[in-house]
Amino acid sequence: MKYVIVGSSHFGYEAVQTIAEADAEAEIHLYERGDKASFMSCGAQSYLEGIAESPDEIHYANEDSYKEQGINVHLNSDVIGLNPEEKTIMVKTADGEYEASYDKLLLSPGGYAPRLNIPGNDLKHVYTFRGRDDAEIVKARMADAKKVIVIGAGYIGIEVAEAFVRNGQEVTVLDAVEHFLPTYLDKEFYPSLSQEAENKGLTFKGKEFAQEVLGENGVVTGLVTDHGEYEADTIIMACGVKPDTDWLKDTLEVDEKGFVVTNEYLETSAADVYAGGDATYLPFNPTGKETNIGLATNARKQGVVAAKNAFGGKVKAPGVNGTSGLAFFDLKFATTGIKDSTMDMYDGEVKSYYGEAKIRPDFMRNEDNTVEMKIFYDAETEVILGAQFMSKADVTEAANTLSLAITAKMTLTDLAQADFFFQPGFSRPWHFLNVLALEAQGQTYGSTKMLF
Repeated sequence: MKYVIVGSSHFGYEAVQTIAEADAEAEIHLYERGDKASFMSCGAQSYLEGIAESPDEIHYANEDSYKEQGINVHLNSDVIGLNPEEKTIMVKTADGEYEASYDKLLLSPGGYAPRLNIPGNDLKHVYTFRGRDDAEIVKARMADAKKVIVIGAGYIGIEVAEAFVRNGQEVTVLDAVEHFLPTYLDKEFYPSLSQEAENKGLTFKGKEFAQEVLGENGVVTGLVTDHGEYEADTIIMACGVKPDTDWLKDTLEVDEKGFVVTNEYLETSAADVYAGGDATYLPFNPTGKETNIGLATNARKQGVVAAKNAFGGKVKAPGVNGTSGLAFFDLKFATTGIKDSTMDMYDGEVKSYYGEAKIRPDFMRNEDNTVEMKIFYDAETEVILGAQFMSKADVTEAANTLSLAITAKMTLTDLAQADFFFQPGFSRPWHFLNVLALEAQGQTYGSTKMLF
């Protein structure tokens, strides 16, 4: 059996490994348009900040490791066409184009980082940030940049902005939204985020629209917005990700947003063609509806599912909760399930509760001893639908706990009565997750006003 996998990141890597482990006789071909395989974009910030000394460290695998497994890896090979009837793909390389056949095809079209469609978007030192090439280019620019503007206040933009601040540059982040990280945290968390940004020297401009990149002699010198003009020698456009699926629109069912349509087994509209990753949907557990959540964890699960189904299985793609975490300077936060921006997806009335709690007893003398937290639940049944947590202490595993609660359809009462251990160095007798549920129900046991 000849398996062709297009795209070597999270989905592609997992698909290759699953097939190779299950079928030692399988003929596996992996196609990657770049010159390196299996780059982890989620590790790019560590490279900008010098934690990872080389981008070569931020890979699941490389050409040599694939070849050692007997995988036919094709780098610098851009798959630009598909013929499902003939079971062939069209591959473009520096030497020209050629056709390659398959028995089973597993696609991870992925996405691309768009540039804003404004004058000056192609000036020198205007960059996007996605993939290894962008990471290397932006890293090189960090040596000379002085005034940096990041357009886009999502996690990619914030990661890049933080790296430049830590490197000593003057950094301004601007976005059309009111506060940054809106797909991670709701407005209740913004005062702490804003204070942290101010403390660290990061400037944020919300509800502001970029209109033109200014330049002289082909080099960026500033940015014009609907609020004014800013001086800059470096601009990073971190304006989201779009599905890279134009080449598939004539052969597979693709929706109006560019996402490849699959069934619950990740089968596309063409026989023996499977798809996963950032350009596809997965069922969202809190609502039961499909949505796109571009996370490595989701793509890797999809890679396993698609591979198992390609060699004869009947495995359904798992539902997800969109559980994710990030750090913003000294703050650490994590989120799962429904939030303000996704409440409309739920068929029912949603309630939420925001509060703060102590993590450990006061006598432990811990400086970072407060957690901000928010929980979403069904107004009638009190079934838990989502949660967010933020603290200078690392409480991010709480989002994993609440992700399990969402999947298990636990209620506020279940969480309030959950059995969590007590040890003064780690927690209180009333764990902050117990407190969150109790206070959401209007109960006073475990109140944040109590010592323990």
